[in-house]
Amino acid sequence: MSALFTTSVLATGGRSGRVVSEDNIIDFQLVSPKELGGPGGDGTNPEQLFAAGYAACFDGALNLVIRKEKADVSSTSVKADVHFLKDEADNGYKIGVTLNVSVQGVEEEEARELVEKAHQVCPYSKATRGNIDVELKLT
Repeated sequence: MSALFTTSVLATGGRSGRVVSEDNIIDFQLVSPKELGGPGGDGTNPEQLFAAGYAACFDGALNLVIRKEKADVSSTSVKADVHFLKDEADNGYKIGVTLNVSVQGVEEEEARELVEKAHQVCPYSKATRGNIDVELKLT
């Protein structure tokens, strides 16, 4: 399989460091949340960055499915909730995701089918399948 696109982000300093993309468009201070024992405050964290990427990718996949199905959808949006969880299996940590998906202009059953199809083609969904729990919720 050949790459159609490659990008890079350099992380330094772990959860209390910085992430910078190769083109400097992303340049964020990382701050560990208070809930994880960090100081909180101004900055982002890996879970927010993952949520942003997954939400955008899933909405793109959903709109691709909508075009292919020729569905009469007026608008879509995706809010990704990334959960930082205690992993009981190894006493470590893991993440889980809830995708809150809005599909306007169609009945609930059709919206659910479109969301399920998007979950099959979304690159983030493919990458996480079998690795983390992903819940799909229609909003």
